[in-house]
Amino acid sequence: MKTKALLLPSHPEGECPLTETMALAVDTFGGRIHVEWDPQAAVTPMGQLTFFVDFLKTAELFDPWVEECPLRYASPNAPSKRDVLGTVFLSILAGHKRYAHITSIRSDTVNPPLLGMSRVVSEDSVRRAFQKTDDSEIVAWQRRHLLRCYEPLLYEPWILDIDTTVKPLYGHQEGAKIGYNPQKPGRPSHVYHTYFIANLRLVLDVETQPGNQSASSFSRPGLFEFIDSLPPAARPHFVRGDVGFGNEGTMLEAEKRGQPYLFKLRQTKKVKGLIERLFDNSDWIEAGQGWQGVESELRLSGWSRRRRVVVLRREIRENLALKRTAKTGQLEFAIVEGLDPVRSYEYAVLVTTLDDEIITLAQHYRDRADAENPFDELKNQWGWGGYTTRDLKRCGMMARHTALIYNWWSLFARLAIPDKHAEAITSRPLLLHAIGKQTRHGGQTRLLITSTHAKAPRIRKILKYITTFLATIRASAEQLDWLERWRAILSRIFIKFLQGRPLGAPKSLGSNP
Repeated sequence: MKTKALLLPSHPEGECPLTETMALAVDTFGGRIHVEWDPQAAVTPMGQLTFFVDFLKTAELFDPWVEECPLRYASPNAPSKRDVLGTVFLSILAGHKRYAHITSIRSDTVNPPLLGMSRVVSEDSVRRAFQKTDDSEIVAWQRRHLLRCYEPLLYEPWILDIDTTVKPLYGHQEGAKIGYNPQKPGRPSHVYHTYFIANLRLVLDVETQPGNQSASSFSRPGLFEFIDSLPPAARPHFVRGDVGFGNEGTMLEAEKRGQPYLFKLRQTKKVKGLIERLFDNSDWIEAGQGWQGVESELRLSGWSRRRRVVVLRREIRENLALKRTAKTGQLEFAIVEGLDPVRSYEYAVLVTTLDDEIITLAQHYRDRADAENPFDELKNQWGWGGYTTRDLKRCGMMARHTALIYNWWSLFARLAIPDKHAEAITSRPLLLHAIGKQTRHGGQTRLLITSTHAKAPRIRKILKYITTFLATIRASAEQLDWLERWRAILSRIFIKFLQGRPLGAPKSLGSNP
C-alpha cells in the first residue's frame, strides 16, 4: 500500500510573506513599534537646500555655470549636462568624497527639480563625463566661474595667500608620485597648489600636480599667470607665503611686476649668521605677542640684489641651562632650577618689499596661519581628499569643482552668519540638513521642513531673513544689472569686513565678466 508524501506549503498558516507596504514589528526599550517603508514618498534629508538654491538663482551663479559648460554629448541617450553638473553639485555639497557615494542621493526626488534637473545620474555618468573634453576648455570655464563669484571683492585691498597641500593616493593614478608627504611618508600623492583671499577663506584657484612637484617653482607659473590676468586695480596688496616661496625665482618675478610680497626665509647658514650678528643689537623693538623684531638687509648666494629682511625672535619660556652629560661629556640643554638661566629664543626671518613697520609685518605673517584652516576644511569636510580617477585631468577638474561649490556655500553661510566663517561641519547641520517632505495640492508645491537641530528656532529666523533679503534684490532687478546686484549681495555678506559700506564700482570693471 502506497502512502502519500506529506507536502508542506512554502508559507505555513500563521505566517505570510512580507511586502513593502506591510508594517514590521520591532521590539525596542520604549516598547514595540511598527516600521513601514514608503519608497515613493517625496522626502529629502537636505530639506533646507531650497534656500541655497534661491541664493544661487538670485545671484545668477548656477545657470551660467551650467550653460557655459564645455561638456558635449553625441548620443541621444546621453544625460543632459544640467543633470550631470547638478549631480556633481549635490554630491559635493553633501560632503561626499567618492564617486560611489552618489548612489546615496539618487533617491532624492525633491531637490533635483529645484535645480532644473530631470534626475540624478549614476556615478559612472559623472566619472566619465569629462573624460574626452578638451582640458584647456575645462580649465578656462572653471577659472571663469571661480572669478565670477569673487571678482568684485578684488577691488578692495586684499592679500593673496599661496600654499600647497598633499592629497595621498592609494591606487594607480596618473601623477601619483612620491614626494613631500609629512603625514604619510613614502605614500604616492598629488599636490594642490592653491591661492586664497586671506581671511575671507575664498579659493582663487587650485592646480593639481604630481606628488613630486610640491616646490614653489611649480606654483610660480600659475601664480603669476593668475596675477597677470587681473586688471592692475584688482591685484593683491601683497602676496604672502611660507619658506617655500622665499626664493630668488618667486621674488624676482614679483619684482618685475611691481607686485609687493612677504615671504619667510629658510634658516640657511648665511641667515643664521645674520641672526648671530644681530643677537646683541640694541635696536630690537616690540613686534607683538611676545615677539621682538629688528630690520636689516641681506643678499644670499643666488640673489640678484640686496633685500629688506626683518628678523623676529621670541624668548623660550622655560629656564634653559647647559649641563655636561656623564657618558659623552658633551654639553646639552636641560631644564634646571637654581642655576643662572641661559636666554634662548626661537627665530623667524621675513623678506619683503613692503614699507610697513616691523610690528605690522610681524602681524601680517602671523595672520598667514589662517591659510591652514581652509586646507583642513576642504580636505576633511569637502571632497579634496577624494573623487580620484586614473587620469590627472579629471582629478584636477573635481578639485576646482569642489573649490567653486565651497566658495558658493561659504558666501551663503556668511550671508546667514556674517560675524565669522562657519565651517561645513557647523553650517551644514545648521543651514542644510533638515527633513523635507514635498506635497502638491491645488497646483501648488509645498515643502514641509522639520529640523532636528537644537537651534531650529534661530535657523528659521535666519532663513526668513535671507529669503526677505533676496526678494528685495530681485525686486530691484529691473533697475540693476547683474554685477550691481551681485555687489549688493556681497556687500551684505561681508558687512563686517566692509564696516557697513557698499562695495564700490570701479571704472575698470565691466558689467559682464
